[in-house]
Amino acid sequence: MALETIAIQDKSLAGIAEKVLHGERLTLEDGVTLFNSNDLLTIGQLANYVNQQKNGDNVYFLQNLYINPTNVCEAHCKFCGFRRDQGEDGAYTMSMEELLHYVETRYHPGIREFHIVGGHNQHMPFDYYLDTLRTLRKAYPDVTLKSYTGAEIEFFSRISGLSIREVLQELMKAGLQSLTGGGAEILTERYRMKMSPEKASTDMYLQVHRTAHELGLKTHTTMLYGSIETLEERVIHMLRLRELQDDTNGFMVFIPLAVQPIKATAGIKRRNSAIDDLKTMAISRLMLDNFQHIKAYFINIGTQLTQISLTMGISDAHGTLIEERISHSAGALTQQALTVDELVWLIKGAGKRALERDTFYNVIKEH
Repeated sequence: MALETIAIQDKSLAGIAEKVLHGERLTLEDGVTLFNSNDLLTIGQLANYVNQQKNGDNVYFLQNLYINPTNVCEAHCKFCGFRRDQGEDGAYTMSMEELLHYVETRYHPGIREFHIVGGHNQHMPFDYYLDTLRTLRKAYPDVTLKSYTGAEIEFFSRISGLSIREVLQELMKAGLQSLTGGGAEILTERYRMKMSPEKASTDMYLQVHRTAHELGLKTHTTMLYGSIETLEERVIHMLRLRELQDDTNGFMVFIPLAVQPIKATAGIKRRNSAIDDLKTMAISRLMLDNFQHIKAYFINIGTQLTQISLTMGISDAHGTLIEERISHSAGALTQQALTVDELVWLIKGAGKRALERDTFYNVIKEH
């Protein structure tokens, strides 16, 4: 792509476009300029160019099952509609028998990954979280266990008295194969002190993933945007992840997550705009030059926007999920799951190749 082939409406993006087309790394100032621009088509074209260089027309998805063993949580994050106090109406903690029943009634042989996250339930010992993995590993030895967030790992360290490294090593012995990306929210302390003061700090979240990478785990990471963070904080968040990726190359994918209102009845003014969603995904692709994949999370942005995002820098359409609970406990109005046929339809409808993958982006088959 040549610069003259892009019809740049916002001339403040011309220098950034030159950088992108020459493979130069963008700065904090560049990221803020992109977020402040209304020239979505230019931003999308640049992101699409970068993604084409990295992934061609390939778009990946997997067959996975979400499992939330408990919603009891010591933290009171302002964006969460999922958590409950012990004994509160709707609170639950699955026994191992209940866990197996939950999975057995939803499992089918195509599922290759269990995505396991839950509340920080201080009423259960660390062994409960280890037993969750051991139980699933024994019953489903061929399914990858992508389990727990960076914030959960820090919580496990506090309740067990073990170091972060020791916690991860014990989890790996029990069957852990990858960390989920949750718990990142926005990686600045101003944000965390206002929105999630009881959870892992910025440095601790990054240290958990650094340690996981040192132990040989490939992990995922996220950004929960659309609440009180500034546009500059979104870019700072990306740069902190980019810096860690420079050191470890342990992240497989970045997942921007649009925050959901607490109630499903919330009006559209309480929700993130489609323009901001597309812009955030595209800018993620431009800023995170050392990440192979940026994922669209249809649970938060819907299927139609997910399809459009595949032309604006996105190379991963997520997975089948079977039953998503956390975003839908807040105000998500989207599907809780998609079938393989629906995911393939979305991907091919954008003119892309639909590649079913495993957790680690090994291709299982092309549809």
